[in-house]
Order: sequence, then C-alpha cells, then structure tokens
Amino acid sequence: MIKPPAGPARGGPVRALLAPLTRPAADHTPLLAQSARRWVRLLPYVLAAAAIAALLPTGILVLVNDYGVDAGPAAALAVTQTVPLLLAVTRPLPAWWMTGGGALLTALLILATGDGAAPGGVDGPWPWPPPGLVCHLLLMLTLALREARRTLVAVWLVTAAASLALSVVGVTGGFGGDDSLLAVVLTGAVLVLGGALRERAEARRLLAEQEHISEAERERRTLLEERARIARELHDVVAHHMSVIAVQAASAPYRITGVPAEAAEEFTAIAGTARESLSEMRRLLGVLRSEESGAEKAPQPGVGQLAQLVETVRRAGVSTELTVAAELTDDRLPPAVGLSVYRIVQEALANVVRHAPGAAAWVSLAVAGESLLVTVVNAAPPVRTESLEASAEGTGHGLAGMRERVRLLDGRLDTGPLPDGGFKVAAVLPLTGLTDTRSQDSRPGGAAPGEPGGPPAAP
Repeated sequence: MIKPPAGPARGGPVRALLAPLTRPAADHTPLLAQSARRWVRLLPYVLAAAAIAALLPTGILVLVNDYGVDAGPAAALAVTQTVPLLLAVTRPLPAWWMTGGGALLTALLILATGDGAAPGGVDGPWPWPPPGLVCHLLLMLTLALREARRTLVAVWLVTAAASLALSVVGVTGGFGGDDSLLAVVLTGAVLVLGGALRERAEARRLLAEQEHISEAERERRTLLEERARIARELHDVVAHHMSVIAVQAASAPYRITGVPAEAAEEFTAIAGTARESLSEMRRLLGVLRSEESGAEKAPQPGVGQLAQLVETVRRAGVSTELTVAAELTDDRLPPAVGLSVYRIVQEALANVVRHAPGAAAWVSLAVAGESLLVTVVNAAPPVRTESLEASAEGTGHGLAGMRERVRLLDGRLDTGPLPDGGFKVAAVLPLTGLTDTRSQDSRPGGAAPGEPGGPPAAP
C-alpha cells in the first residue's frame, strides 16, 4: 500500500528556526588556534578572562543598585552571563544558551521584585542591563566567527523576538529607558561583521589551498609532459633498431646460403615478433603524441650537433667553449645517451642565455670509466641584470626535464649556484661498451666486415 505524501508537519517554521540552534558546529578548536604564535593562540582566553573580571563585579553592582535585586541572586545571575565567555572560545552556541537563559532569568527577576507587573522608579534601562548587553555582544562575535549563516540568523531572530516581547511587557514599568531596539540593531551588526570576517578568512583559506593544488598540478603536468616528450624521442630510437631487427631477420634466409629450414622458421618468427612489438609500441605512443608533436619527424640530435648548438649560443652573445673527448661520437654512443646529452646541454645553455645574459659558459664531455661526465658551467654575469624571463624563478620545466632524462638512464644530476655567482649543471650518465658500440644497422646487410653477407674485411 502506497502512503500519500505527508503534509507539512505542525510547527514547521518554528522547528526550522530552532533546528540550527540545537546543532552546533562540529569544529571545537579554539579561536585563532591555527596561528603559529603562542601568544595569539592564548589571546581569546586572555580577552575572555579580562571581560569576565571587568563585567562580573559591574553586573552585580548594577543589578543591586539600579534594579533593586538582592546581592545573592544578582551575583548568581551575573555569573551565568559572564563566565560562559570562556566556553565561547571553543563552543559558542552552548555558551549562548547559558547567557541567553541568564539574561531571561534576570529580566523575570527584575519584574518580580516590583509591585504588580513591574517595579516603579527603576533607574536602569529595560530589558537589557548594560553589563548583560555587553556580554551578549561579545558572545555574538565569537558565535559569528564559528557558526553557519543559518544559525546566526536564528540567533538574531530569537534575540529580537525576546527583546521586543520583554519590552512590551515592561512598557509601563517606569524604567530608565527602553534599549530593546538598540540590542536588536547591535546584535545584528555584530553578527554581520563577525560572519563577514569568518567567510573572508574561509575564502582566503580555500584560495590558498587551491593555489597549492594548482601548483602541485602544474608540477605534475610539467613532469608528465616531459616524460611524454622523452617517450616519443625514445620511440624514434627504439623503433629504428626494431625495424632493423625485423628486416635483418626477414632477409637472412635470402642473404645467407645454406640456412636450415628450422633456422629459417626462427628468423621468420623473430621478424614477426619485431613487427608486432613495433605495432604495439606505436599504438601506445598514440596516447602520448599530441597534435602539435605529430609532425616531429626530423632526426634526433646528438653529440655531433653540439658544435652547431654552441655556435648558435655564441651568436646570442654568450661566450661558450666546448670540449668533447675524442672517443665521444654519435656512432660510438648509445642513441638514448647521445640524445640526452644534447638536450641537457641545450637546456643548460638556454638557462644561461635567459638568466645570466653576457656570462661566459664552458661545456665539457669526458669519459670516466663506464660513465660519461657532462658539465655545463657559467660564470656570473658581468653586470647584474634582470632575468630575460617574466619571473626570475622561471618555469622549472628545464631542470625537471634534465632530472627525468638522467633518471631514465640511471644516472645522476647535480645542479646549483657556485660561490662566485655562477651556476653549474653536472650529469653522470652510465655507458656500456663504449669502445665498440657501433650499431650493426650501420653496416651493409647488418653483418660485420668479413662475415657472410657483409662487406669484405679490411686488408
């Protein structure tokens, strides 16, 4: 059986008004607890204690002298309105219930002390004694700095309704004045001011978090873009060798005489596997290749192009010296190492042009055991000038790219300023078989001199 939708519950508006007043904020951290300074964190407690020390005796004297309340009840009522200020540092809504109840009891007791509905000849204003109103406003400030907007509206409406109702009850009481409207206006102003401060602080906090997230995303995107570019370059290197393997394996039965049938089948299987690997690699690379990089078909640079790079930098006004070990040539270096060396030197010299215009630079490539040492050092600029970049810190893409290239080759990278004001970039890249790393694909037929199918041996 389907039940019809229930109609509006009785007392709906009242329940909607009181609901926020029964659900305080879940955050119970003290006000200003996020500050790094200890005295700032203690400041709310110090101010609350000072307010209590000033308002508690004043409230007792005002109730006794101006409203004719006995000393004992006056002291109890003053305590209920002032002491909750300490609680308001962490839980302002429960503190408001305590002070609000104390203020209501105070008004009822003042009415009960006179003959009839209200006493005559009372000097104090009605329905808010001045010390009680000050306590109430201080509590409104702490409440606005912690609670949600709906709660603040509900508090203001309850305060306004109670103040106006008590004002009507005591209209013929002969009090020293009616401060109900003043209390309503001041309460609203304090709530609006405190709420604006809280929302502004929250907006600044969210903005700082978003900036932090954006910076992390920019760094991550830079790293991913550099990895994608390196992957595309490595594809060009690996795809070349895989293609050579496929061609050599497919043509081996025709180039070499007397190949057994089993060996010919193995060569065919090797060629098929190489072609499948190439297809898979190109399919995966399609995820990384963007529209802008689709036309990158030029041969990848290496150590042999460093002289041209240095000459370009010289034309840009940077005096650059290049020193390369004699055994370091493109045909004797692994292609991935040669490409990484060129990119590292290119980015380091570009940083010299951008951040130290006019400074001299030195580029050195040397072999130490099984490692290649790449060093780019620049002196301090002759005249202190602003960086050619929009920001002196730059984007950081260059250093990130260097680190990623060196990491993929299991090498090491050291960058940093020098004592004389210059800058150093030093990379250590591992080498394997440097003395004879010439690729077989550079030989006709893929065979070594003197081997079957290869060129004749040198005399």
